[in-house]
Amino acid sequence: MIKRINFWCFSDRIGPDMPLTHWMLYFKMAGRFLCKRRFGQFDASSEFRPGAYAVFCSNIKIGKNIVIRPQSMLFAAPGTEAGIVIEDDVLLGAGVHIYVTKHKFSDSSVPIIKQGYEMSRGVLIKSGSWIGANSVILPGVTIGKNSVIGAGSVVTKSVPEFVVAAGNPCRIIRKIECL
Repeated sequence: MIKRINFWCFSDRIGPDMPLTHWMLYFKMAGRFLCKRRFGQFDASSEFRPGAYAVFCSNIKIGKNIVIRPQSMLFAAPGTEAGIVIEDDVLLGAGVHIYVTKHKFSDSSVPIIKQGYEMSRGVLIKSGSWIGANSVILPGVTIGKNSVIGAGSVVTKSVPEFVVAAGNPCRIIRKIECL
């Protein structure tokens, strides 16, 4: 039991599976305190809402005016430079998943669970972007400045700035005109 309590209190993660710290997210000051301690960077103007998950928080940087909504999953990797960076003023819908690593599956004679992971590749979401609800962003992707990712999209490749992109796999639908 002591091992489990230590895991809940001191692991590099936040989420409902961490009951001794998750309660802090229900209170603004306590939640901000927790996030500033766990994340690599966490601006005081941002929120990490109850019901969201972050794994390897120390390798995640969250800029100004960001809200991580319930059912979202930020999955960074430990001990690498391949982290998650969310710049300022990014809108994230509920249930957005961001990953920097994926399972290997090249050897058909070995169960996938025993093949390990591919090399981690970071994810960058540039300022002013909007990621629609239930979108999945895969390793190595950069979302350009002021771009929109439609709800439910699976983003497998980087998206340039000032575009609307959606689908599975995510494709550019149109450009956003600058006035």
